Amino acid sequence: MKKIFSFITAIAVIAPVAISATSEHSSQTEHVSPFACNALALSPEVRKRHFEELGPALLKLKKSMRELPDGYELEFPADNKTYQLLTEWAFQERLCCPFFEIDLRFDRENGPLWLRLTGRPGTKDFIKMELGI
Repeated sequence: MKKIFSFITAIAVIAPVAISATSEHSSQTEHVSPFACNALALSPEVRKRHFEELGPALLKLKKSMRELPDGYELEFPADNKTYQLLTEWAFQERLCCPFFEIDLRFDRENGPLWLRLTGRPGTKDFIKMELGI
């Protein structure tokens, strides 16, 4: 009887936490941000660096671009400085454009560094417009 009581008590304690975590996760995935850059998500200093320094610097470093069904993949030199610029840009970009899925990948055998920008339907058109493709 003690074991059954302990089991029921454990379920009574754990179940509300599990239900809460599940409902938080599902409500989080239901939020859909608009296809618009919220530049105000960044402080004025960070916004200036993001749009006037990082973006232009990265476009100059871009070696190639691949079209994907749901976005684009951009090739960059696989060096430390470029990686640092890309990670700084990506952290800022996800604040002002939360609808992006952003991936950074190094190819094997000392291959290039790739920035992959994808997302839900409409993301690819947004990227085309922003990059002037």
